[in-house]
Amino acid sequence: MRTYIKNGRVINPATKQDAILDIAIENERIVEVGMDLISRGNLAGAEIIDAEGCMIMPGFVDLHVHFRDPGLTYKEDIETGAKAAARGGVTTVCAMPNTKPVVDSVETLEYIQNKAERTAPIHVEQLSAVTKGQNGTELVDMKAMVEQGAIGFSEDGKSVMDVTLYAEAMKQAAELGAVVMAHCEDKALVRGGVLNEGIASKRFGVPGITNSVEDIITARDIFLANDCGTKLHLCHCSTAGSVELVRMAKKMGISVTAEVCPHHFTLCDADIDCEDSNYKMNPPLRSEADVQALIRGLQDGTMEVISTDHAPHSAEEKAKGFLEAPFGIVGLETSASLTYTALVATGILTPMQMAEKMSWNPAKVIGIEEERGSIEAGKLADIVIFNPDMEYEVDVNEFASKGKNTPFAGKLLKGRVVKTICRGKIVFAL
Repeated sequence: MRTYIKNGRVINPATKQDAILDIAIENERIVEVGMDLISRGNLAGAEIIDAEGCMIMPGFVDLHVHFRDPGLTYKEDIETGAKAAARGGVTTVCAMPNTKPVVDSVETLEYIQNKAERTAPIHVEQLSAVTKGQNGTELVDMKAMVEQGAIGFSEDGKSVMDVTLYAEAMKQAAELGAVVMAHCEDKALVRGGVLNEGIASKRFGVPGITNSVEDIITARDIFLANDCGTKLHLCHCSTAGSVELVRMAKKMGISVTAEVCPHHFTLCDADIDCEDSNYKMNPPLRSEADVQALIRGLQDGTMEVISTDHAPHSAEEKAKGFLEAPFGIVGLETSASLTYTALVATGILTPMQMAEKMSWNPAKVIGIEEERGSIEAGKLADIVIFNPDMEYEVDVNEFASKGKNTPFAGKLLKGRVVKTICRGKIVFAL
């Protein structure tokens, strides 16, 4: 089966290409990118997609999602999560291991891989926990998990607080060539906090979470990774301190990458004007000064990746209010539009930088850049077609995700994914 995409603006950060070009796809792969492919191609039986007025980027790679499968599938499962990803232009996800049971064994990992193979329209990569049961006391069999196909290791949802144990995990990960994705949170300093220590926590009379909760563990993990030679990726960075620590680490030659989520660069704690727990996430919405620091970090390349931390919960759970509701919001279906609206349409990032942070850089973090993250002949045909001029209002009833927990419901956004192609197949069309 041959497919042609014509008249679109191809934005490919791997080659710095930005031009109106045609793309020819044969089965799962891109076979040619160039001008006037339609006029000289074999069109018999071919599908032709007209992308006039649209940007064509490599399929987005989201390094940080929660699919709740196994064990918590009333919130999300692999199939619904993958369909939500496709709606957002995401063709590869990295699923976090804090499921029930935790992804700490070859058997659980194999279950996820088999289910993804059967039900997911996109690539689902799975992270292994660092410790058994995420209890922080005994390491998983890291070698066995890598051999079974775990894309990396994370204790996401918490940090491994035993620094000696974590150093051993870092050392083993380095020997295996595996990335460690760190959730940076000093458990002892949280003290029951539910919102950022500041405007919102005072307004609603609830315990606050200070920036030091994140910054202390960020610093620890950076220096541990340096000692152990580990490839470290920092998840959902939210503070000005984290940005400065990453900037410092890069100057020191330490191998660290970092991600920012759309909710952290579009909202601050002052935006929480009602007791709606859809504004409750971990790390929390920080101050406006933190938001501006995150944006500067994205702009100057300190923070290389935009990920979602897609965290679906049921409406009943989220209705419990700030003190009792679980942390987390969904993000897969709004991340591209939020990024374009807040950063690209405003001139903070270029379209090339958007594609770089949502496609190419995350592909490099997990080592899949030989196949994905780029629009070039021979690569897998993982492609997103994005209309920058389309405006729409976020309607949670349209979500493919089981989770509707977002603070962006009803928000008017500019720019929308209109088609997602994975392995040469259209997996979402508006």
